[in-house]
Amino acid sequence: MPHLPQDGLNGDSSTLPGFSSGASQTEETSPDRSTEDSAAILALRNFIFDICNQNGGGHGGSAIGMAAIGVALWKYVMRYNPSNPDWFDRDRFVLSNGHTAMFLYALNHLTGFDNWTMEQIKGYGSAKLNGYKTICHAHPEIEDAGVEVTTGPLGQGIANAVGLAIASKNLAARFNRPSYDIVKSRVYCMTGDGCLMEGVALESISLAGSLGLDNLVLIYDNNQVTCDGPLDWINTEDVNTKMKASGWHVLDIADGSYDVQSIVSALESARSLKGKPTFINIRTVIGLGTQVAGTYKAHHGAFDKASIEASKCLAGQNPVITHIIPPAQLIYFRERKKHGEDIQREWDSLVSSYTTVYPSLGEELKNRRGGSYGTEWLEILNHFDIAKFNGKATREVNGVLIEKMWKAIPALCGGGADLVNSNKFPYLESDVFHPSVSFGGRYIRYGIREHAMAAISNGLAAYNPGTFLPLTATFLMFYLYAAPGVRMGALSHLPVIHCATHDSFAEGQNGPTHQPVEVDSLYRAMPNLNYIRPADAEETIGAWIIALGNVTKPTILSLGRDPVGYVPGTDRQKVQKGAYVIVEANEAKLTLVSCGTNLHYVVAAAKSLSESGVQTRVVSAPSFDHFDQQDSNYKNTVFPLDGTPIISVEEYVATTWARYATASIGMTGYGYSASNASNYDRFGLDTNGIEKRVRKYMDDLKGSNARMAGWRQL
Repeated sequence: MPHLPQDGLNGDSSTLPGFSSGASQTEETSPDRSTEDSAAILALRNFIFDICNQNGGGHGGSAIGMAAIGVALWKYVMRYNPSNPDWFDRDRFVLSNGHTAMFLYALNHLTGFDNWTMEQIKGYGSAKLNGYKTICHAHPEIEDAGVEVTTGPLGQGIANAVGLAIASKNLAARFNRPSYDIVKSRVYCMTGDGCLMEGVALESISLAGSLGLDNLVLIYDNNQVTCDGPLDWINTEDVNTKMKASGWHVLDIADGSYDVQSIVSALESARSLKGKPTFINIRTVIGLGTQVAGTYKAHHGAFDKASIEASKCLAGQNPVITHIIPPAQLIYFRERKKHGEDIQREWDSLVSSYTTVYPSLGEELKNRRGGSYGTEWLEILNHFDIAKFNGKATREVNGVLIEKMWKAIPALCGGGADLVNSNKFPYLESDVFHPSVSFGGRYIRYGIREHAMAAISNGLAAYNPGTFLPLTATFLMFYLYAAPGVRMGALSHLPVIHCATHDSFAEGQNGPTHQPVEVDSLYRAMPNLNYIRPADAEETIGAWIIALGNVTKPTILSLGRDPVGYVPGTDRQKVQKGAYVIVEANEAKLTLVSCGTNLHYVVAAAKSLSESGVQTRVVSAPSFDHFDQQDSNYKNTVFPLDGTPIISVEEYVATTWARYATASIGMTGYGYSASNASNYDRFGLDTNGIEKRVRKYMDDLKGSNARMAGWRQL
């Protein structure tokens, strides 16, 4: 048996009758219910044994230990409808310890989710040869009905759950009225030891406590075992005291392996606890009932045959038959299907009455549920006059656009990581999401928690397609801290807009720690992510048209701090092409391409080169992703294949330009703590430096085919 921690067992935690003492049965629990629950736990465990062993193993140990928790949630506590997994006001369940996916899959099948058939279940752990597909992936994936968010990287699910809880709180504050609790959705997040050690989880837990998200319940499967061995090898902290210090209610359950009704009592008690989220510390045994119970060996892999046979015999099942749920237990779970249909029917009726009493709110709710932004935002962007923004930094223009879009699109929400004044992200004090102001506010003060900010935003976006469109903001350099969250959003097809300012060494005196010479390469390589680097106000508007038109991918707007020099020919509509010619030249001998804060230097260098007889074209390339989507004919008009030199210029390491350019002028090391102008001069990326390097390259080529010569760093 694993070592049980002392925290919470000596009076440190909140105590409630029936679950703090480890009693196997509350006073009000009938023997019949206890018997039914025990049979259900056994049926679930035997089903998990079959799933785990069907293709030679999986992460079954925690799923076995969490069986009683699953019965309590799916049978007694959660509001959901297996016949309609997307019901708007369902409770959300997040499996942060996503490796134990079969826990979720088994319960979805038992309670009657139509897509979670036994045939799909049998695909778990299979080799998937010859194109075979199953929704039973090794970790849960959001594309499958009955899965709220994609989880697997530990800690991300906790952050997602905080985002889901913020979403529900905000909708309730916006739409609920006396006698009309239209939004009651609660969020239940399952976590193991690993998630609670991850930084993103700790950031999110801290923020959730500060925000008082009392619709959020974090359930800790406390089995005291990690992949490598006992938990106390690596972590001996008092987790309950830590959670209380973070602003959470804390409840304890000593027997989480068998006592369903004690778990139900705790979960129901959490409903009545106000002002704080609730953490329920439930002691379980990983791999319960097997020869490796309570050890790291139970974490993953197949279970021993003898233990499985004994478990099935205890349930009255033939041990040689697999993937059969005893009829009585199937009826026990499948009752939830009709129950879900009934509670959704009641909710639909409530919404219908609500719409009659509050027609304008009812129409707004309908639009939010449908993910409709209307067309006002597009009209604003298409007709936005940039005259007074000529020469303004793109972060300045972006701030004005945020303010206008915020008013036009109620779905916009979010905030920054304690740098919004520098990010030029405007907000009203009255619009802050906080218990001291209102949960109806849309602006979230994330604090210095970049990773959590991105991952929580994924939860907001995942609540219901289009109901929330999250914004985040910090310096581009610090999106390195947020990168795992941004990646999960891209992988999950969640539309979030990340406003990354101070995106070059024009950042200046803060030095190379703040100058992101390589960060663009990560995001330009990331699939299903728009990385857009506009050069001026016109292109910033174009970037917003793209970002707001996307419903299946996140966007990073890469924005500069400093004023913009002269750049002709930019076009908000052509930004969608990804790259386009802004300066054409007859019988051009050279094409220069750039974007963002370096483009105006390139324009000036091209002018000087052309005046000296080297006719030079200039291309603006704000989005590689969108350029790659164009047809080959268009691409060839932008970057000719005739062997004339094409030189990229950017104050980043040129890892991504070789697919278009024959040579690149860029960074080969980190930046320097110096002024804007000083750095462009120091690294040869100002007008004079560009022209000098171009001329040397042209001399080296001696008129030969630049493509045949191969790409080179200048």
